[in-house]
Amino acid sequence: MENPNNASRRNFFKTGAALGASLMAAPAFSNLSTAKEQAPKENNGLPNFTKRRTLGSGKHSLEVSALGLGCMGMSYHRSFVPDRNRMIALLRKAAEMGVTLFDTAEVYGPYVNEELVGEALAPLRKDVLISSKFGFNIENGQMAGLNSKPDHIRSVVEQSLKRLRTDHIDLLYQHRVDPNVPIEDVAGTVKDLIAEGKVRRFGLSEASSENIRKAHAVQPVTALQSEYSLMWRKVEDDALKVCEELGIGFVPYSPLCRGYLTGLINERTKFIASNDNRATLPRYQPDAIVANWAMIDVLTEFGNHRGYTVAQVALAYLLAQKPWIVPIPGTTKQAHLQENLWSAEIEFTVDELKQLTEAVSKITVVGDRYTGQSAQQVKN
Repeated sequence: MENPNNASRRNFFKTGAALGASLMAAPAFSNLSTAKEQAPKENNGLPNFTKRRTLGSGKHSLEVSALGLGCMGMSYHRSFVPDRNRMIALLRKAAEMGVTLFDTAEVYGPYVNEELVGEALAPLRKDVLISSKFGFNIENGQMAGLNSKPDHIRSVVEQSLKRLRTDHIDLLYQHRVDPNVPIEDVAGTVKDLIAEGKVRRFGLSEASSENIRKAHAVQPVTALQSEYSLMWRKVEDDALKVCEELGIGFVPYSPLCRGYLTGLINERTKFIASNDNRATLPRYQPDAIVANWAMIDVLTEFGNHRGYTVAQVALAYLLAQKPWIVPIPGTTKQAHLQENLWSAEIEFTVDELKQLTEAVSKITVVGDRYTGQSAQQVKN
């Protein structure tokens, strides 16, 4: 029997032209400074994505596309490694379609993802924003513990700038909080890098409320990047409240739960352990995938009545929570990129959002999101 989620996804693409026609009335943009002044422009028959959001506040804010692009999976941690030239083309297509925020890190590969992003975006650098991260030792091509010592931060930034083929990083995150280095020292180091023009904005990832406050007091934080999806909503209880209080934007990574919330992963899906962390994560084991299918059923039912795919409903839910939330779903396929971007056009009614929230809140998600050292690193 055909998987109804696959059918829903195909129906989305069949009706894409009709949906696209309704979107083309929105103004397109070619760069950050003239976005609102440009006339509509076609992109090989596809509408340009124009929705904008602001991360951070005041002079530390950053205007970005409503969805960014997580680039990690183009070269790391997603089993297969796609053809490099095709990923360069996809990155450039994303920028052409209106994405302005591209997310990478030195540990993705390591190094090769920054090199990929740097090569792809070099011709478009003035029109896009690049975020990267520091915070790990890398030995023999593997992560080898946390390291946010000031000298190490500076060294990482210098090397990242070379790989990214740029003279500045628009948004620099501490990848994980290092309990052995005071967060004030980390923030102070990034503050100095901002003063030197090598970094534009400061971000944290998976940081506790206490550490967010401490860092923000030294160098205002523009964005917190942490895991957030309908499969992991704990940030709604704490992190989002602190961000709202301090005027900090929020960037959900894995907003589709590493592909699960597309409805295309099932208990027979194979993950290649040598290049895919899902192979060892409890939530992606066959029993957990089956146990959590109630979430896919809810999103499918909700989306089918409104012409949305599972992935679109999942992303639209996050976007509906706060106007300063900017998810960064990753993909290696242009069709899925377009599908994800169209989720920003979805506007739930109050009753629809209430209905969806109540339905997903009844589901108990099975399986931890991390284990071992990785689990400890997201508690700092």
